[in-house]
Amino acid sequence: MYTFISIVYVFVCLFLILVVLLQSGKGGGLGSAFGGGASQQIFGGAGAGNLLTRLTAGFAFAFMALSVWLAFLSSSGEQALDRAVREQAAAQEVATEIDVEEAAAAEAEAEVEEAAEEAASE
Repeated sequence: MYTFISIVYVFVCLFLILVVLLQSGKGGGLGSAFGGGASQQIFGGAGAGNLLTRLTAGFAFAFMALSVWLAFLSSSGEQALDRAVREQAAAQEVATEIDVEEAAAAEAEAEVEEAAEEAASE
């Protein structure tokens, strides 16, 4: 799933770059210096702007949506699971250490009581 979405994401990026590069700037600018006026001849007078504007908006939306989706998948996948497993293992180690300490304290207390009983019986 993650691989498929990544492949679609790359294609959306490439098409977005292509659509943006096909557009001519409002003031001409650098695009007209290198033959930017040729795109108006291909698409017609006003048809290119409307079609390319819609394609740009569509690919930009797809780019943002796929970016968010991929970020969510990468953060909520195995990394989160590994982090939860490590936290649980650490909590179990702490609980085991506390149990060992409590058992040692109870054993020491029992030895003190036995010594006190022996001293009282003598």
